[in-house]
Amino acid sequence: MTTPIMPKIDAAELINAARIRQGLTWTAIAEKIDAPLVWTVAALLGKHPVPAAKATAVVELLGLGEGVAESLRQQPTRTPDDAAASDPTIYRFHEAIDVYGPALKELIHEEFGDGIMSAINFKIGFERRSDPNGDRVVVTFDGKFLDYNW
Repeated sequence: MTTPIMPKIDAAELINAARIRQGLTWTAIAEKIDAPLVWTVAALLGKHPVPAAKATAVVELLGLGEGVAESLRQQPTRTPDDAAASDPTIYRFHEAIDVYGPALKELIHEEFGDGIMSAINFKIGFERRSDPNGDRVVVTFDGKFLDYNW
């Protein structure tokens, strides 16, 4: 009988547990597999397929088995997670888009014309910036503009 492929959520939990137990940061893992930081975290949490060489590097680094690597290589199902949406940090991202999304849409249309920012051809940045009033979280979305006017 063939064993089913491990669900991505189970692989993610094993990865995160091994990372914590070994005292590794997400940054250290991203550097080890030579991949962008935010992409690495999203991929290892199950939101992207991971190329075979990178999946192998992750499981070797963390001392996990081929079952985890096999799961990482699979195409994910990208659906909203209602439980995650209630997390205070994630909720604030939803809140920010709820408040500023319509304004950003208007500004994109005014600057570029009728179209969208691609989330496929996409880069995302994350950094911490010191500020006298409290450190700042800087998140940058960098998506290709896709024109609707063909």
